[in-house]
Amino acid sequence: MVVILGNLTRDPELRYTPAGHAVCSFGVATNRSWTTSEGEAQDRTEFHNVVAWNKLAEICSQYLVKGQKVYIQGRLQTRSWDGQDGVKRSRTEIVADQMVMLQRPQGAPAPVGAGQSSPSVGARPAPAPRVSETEVDGSEEVKKEMREKIKKEALGEDDFENKEQGNAKAPNEKKDAKGKEDVDPKKMPF
Repeated sequence: MVVILGNLTRDPELRYTPAGHAVCSFGVATNRSWTTSEGEAQDRTEFHNVVAWNKLAEICSQYLVKGQKVYIQGRLQTRSWDGQDGVKRSRTEIVADQMVMLQRPQGAPAPVGAGQSSPSVGARPAPAPRVSETEVDGSEEVKKEMREKIKKEALGEDDFENKEQGNAKAPNEKKDAKGKEDVDPKKMPF
């Protein structure tokens, strides 16, 4: 297994085999820095040829661009062929199994739903705006009618009318510690 982390040296090139399989090739440059025993800083750049197949090939060709930082995991493979001039040639390349884009290309739009900064772990989205009851129900009259209908169903039609007139107490009502009348929950329709 091979893992590299570097920058694309050219835009990916997408092709299709005669069997219809997608193949994408691109280059990645990796850098290595060290200090010699004399204290001199040294830098070295290596260039790698990368090949991706099928769905990964299509993704690479669609989202990767020259200069973009990328993580590639795959395997080494060496191919040999005879050139047009009759000379035998070979090429060692990385056949990618996984690819991770480590930065967006310059000028690329932010992903859908992305904010200016990434939210912290455990952050919650902002609450939805509150809507008043009148906006939902339509009018106060509708709400009053619904309340009366629920009371009628809970108390029974005759008991409700007697209570409204102040003549009698509905049989399924109780008084709580504050002296308020309460409807028996067992008699509620819901």
